[in-house]
Amino acid sequence: MRTLQMTFDDDLVAELDQVVQENHTNRSAFTREALRMAIALYHQRKLVEKHRAGYLRHPVAPDEFSVWEEEHTNWRKWIRLSALP
Repeated sequence: MRTLQMTFDDDLVAELDQVVQENHTNRSAFTREALRMAIALYHQRKLVEKHRAGYLRHPVAPDEFSVWEEEHTNWRKWIRLSALP
C-alpha cells in the first residue's frame, strides 16, 4: 500500500469526518472505497458509451429481439399461473 498526500476543501473534510464517524471507519478506508466505486462507475460509463456508439453504427434490426420478447412474455404468464392456488 502506498501513501498519497491530497488536498481537500475544509467543508469536504468536515463532511468526510462526520461520515467516517457515523460508519465507524477512518478517512483512508472510506476514501479507498469511494475511489474504488468512482473508478468502477467510470469504467461502466465508458462501456455504456461504447455500446451506445456501437448501436448508432449498427442499429438493432426490427426482429432482432423478437424471440427474447416472446420467451419473456411467456415466462411472465407462467409465473402468474404458478402463483395460483
